[in-house]
Amino acid sequence: MRSTRFPKRSLAAAALGGILLTGLGAAHATAAPAPVTGTTVVTDPAETRFLELADLIAQSCSLAFPTGSAGVAATATATVVPVPLTAEEQCAAQRHQSRISRAFSGTGTPSYEALRDKLTTLRYPAARIHRMPDFSGEPVVRIDLRVGADHLAVQVTDIGNGVMVEAFGAPDGVSVTEVRVERQVDWPTS
Repeated sequence: MRSTRFPKRSLAAAALGGILLTGLGAAHATAAPAPVTGTTVVTDPAETRFLELADLIAQSCSLAFPTGSAGVAATATATVVPVPLTAEEQCAAQRHQSRISRAFSGTGTPSYEALRDKLTTLRYPAARIHRMPDFSGEPVVRIDLRVGADHLAVQVTDIGNGVMVEAFGAPDGVSVTEVRVERQVDWPTS
């Protein structure tokens, strides 16, 4: 019976490769670790809950989620043009829109404070909710839903017996209050 042996050249090459890799990595082992860009330590419990919610919504979205389009009418006075949303961001936007719309269905929010309080019960941190000028006397807020390199934000407008939720893309480094949002107009078909 013949025993199985590794060829000496292959074994020597593998050992040499391991030594080289270990040696190159060891030169930097005592250096301070490089900071990870775009990562922050979250200490606020509300922010932690929001990030968990955003992660759940992102996991539920697929690349092939259908999107719709409608006519738009400019109504805002902000100066920054919104960026297009990716398919995943559009999917997440629809999840947030549905979630917020269901929570406000059949209820009125007479003030900004009532709107903000209801949104915080939905696990949106107060620090991510930004007051906007009222629309026809009704409160309007924007929620910054950007996580990492995402651009998603939504505008929530009270419409008496519920809310209208519009998604838009906010560029990096810009407050969601500075983005010009185009109101989606649902034109009559007859």
